[in-house]
Amino acid sequence: MSEARNRTDKNAASMIRVDQAGEYGATRIYAGQLAVMGDRHPMAREIAHMAEQEERHRKFFDAMVARRGVRPTALQPLWNVAGFALGAATAAMGPRAAMACTAAVETEIDRHYRHQLDELGDSDPELSAAVAEFRAEELEHKEAALAAGAESAPGYPLLSFAIRAGCRAAIALSKRI
Repeated sequence: MSEARNRTDKNAASMIRVDQAGEYGATRIYAGQLAVMGDRHPMAREIAHMAEQEERHRKFFDAMVARRGVRPTALQPLWNVAGFALGAATAAMGPRAAMACTAAVETEIDRHYRHQLDELGDSDPELSAAVAEFRAEELEHKEAALAAGAESAPGYPLLSFAIRAGCRAAIALSKRI
């Protein structure tokens, strides 16, 4: 195997690992939000719809991890707890804070997926197509969150900054660990 091909395979494996971890984390965030909000709040239906899409994304990356022999992140147990806790905490702060969480996460995921698409070019059509499709859905989540009042959540600038910083750290760690 050529050095360039080996580097491409390692980059794709890193992308798949972090994408699977991120989609798993997203399912946990929405699980935490729904655990607090239940189905009594009007936003619960929208959150459940987003959660279903994230679950579909996660299943795709789970299958890709298995099919391509990619080592999943060793941090998944941490993302399980951290994602659920983030979702539950923001939902406990109120529906606008829950939506602020979604807007912040999806802002970083858009940035992350856009960078991946630029890096992939036409080297991995299957991965590129999935990332492009999922990115479009993540942007829909962000727009829905903003339309639901995310930016009017108490302490929005600080909350958004902290969540976005946490997302960037989780991405960086999941690529390697």
